[in-house]
Amino acid sequence: MEIKTKKEKNTVIVSVKGRMDAVTSPEFEKSLSTLIAAGENDFLINLHQLEYISSAGLRSILTVAKLLKTKDGKILFAALQGPVKDVFNISGFGAIFKIHETEEEALKAE
Repeated sequence: MEIKTKKEKNTVIVSVKGRMDAVTSPEFEKSLSTLIAAGENDFLINLHQLEYISSAGLRSILTVAKLLKTKDGKILFAALQGPVKDVFNISGFGAIFKIHETEEEALKAE
């Protein structure tokens, strides 16, 4: 899994590429937790290049979301594709989190 971050206005855009599973999801959690500890609390997670997400990946997302909630932060998602989009819908994450078709659309919705 590859994680890239960039900052646009007050939002940290996190692009995730590859697979988010039991092996790689702790890396995602650690990356975002470090950013939150540094004072960031507004995140857009771009999953355009994420090929696969397991229950461990979903759990990491929930852990980060709970941490952000304590800091009055927010987390948005953009560009979900294929099986990842299906997993989000089946798991109910589509109802819990704001999901946008594109990164640009999500940034405008801020």
